[in-house]
Amino acid sequence: MSEITPRVWVDGALVGPTAPAISALDHAVTVGDGVFETAKIIHGRPFALSRHHRRLERSAAGLGLPPLDLDHLGQGIAAVLDGPTIDFGRLRYSVTGGVGPLGSDRHDASLSYIVLAAPQPLPPASGTLTVVPWTRNERSAVAGLKTTSYAENVVALARAKQVGAIEAVFGNTRGELCECTGSNVFVVVDGVVLTPPADSGLLPGITRELVLEWGRAAGVEIREEALPLDVITRADEVFITSSTKDVLPISAVDDHVLPSERPVTAMLQEVFHTNAARDLDP
Repeated sequence: MSEITPRVWVDGALVGPTAPAISALDHAVTVGDGVFETAKIIHGRPFALSRHHRRLERSAAGLGLPPLDLDHLGQGIAAVLDGPTIDFGRLRYSVTGGVGPLGSDRHDASLSYIVLAAPQPLPPASGTLTVVPWTRNERSAVAGLKTTSYAENVVALARAKQVGAIEAVFGNTRGELCECTGSNVFVVVDGVVLTPPADSGLLPGITRELVLEWGRAAGVEIREEALPLDVITRADEVFITSSTKDVLPISAVDDHVLPSERPVTAMLQEVFHTNAARDLDP
């Protein structure tokens, strides 16, 4: 991995990666009032940026934030991508409620814009999952929104790392399969690809969206439907999707070891990589 240090842009200016740049009263700091996106960087360019922007706007509207200035955000993205090329990395950009009170009420403050870019290791060839005892609330006010309130995910991912897993799997309050901390989950049963629907409480991922579109266009049967949580221990194949993992095969879920032959997953990996290579902003 490159020795390039993280690049940081805050409200119109590049700043040092550890320099103070956000007010202690910023509502993202005090109550997690903000939205963000993470896009993959390939050879210095972001992937699927238009789709990420659209989801950012949906999340902001869901939080009740005013309309976003995407042109201003674009200046920050250009600034952090300028310089030595990041061959593979993460572009993360956030918009927060700005300076606010110490409680949950908002001031009529200007929004804060933060953009970061940094290289990161390539994903592994496969990984394992662990099911955690906590649930996603499909009836939450922020279900389906990508907000900066990520403490649940931090706790669950730490549990996963303790047992050597790459990701943690959440069920929802109905006992259905939902999602991972930063990935969507798919299972293959009798040759059919299944994944939880949006009303399960998951965050609809950009890679998930592309797998649904490109996989179906390639003739793969993919269905979104409510699934019992234990389906991942009965499935023929399991894979997860995310912006920096693409389509990642899963070799085991807790003590359940999955077959090493994953023909459907391998096909969808190829479909995804072929289509992504044609267009960086599909």
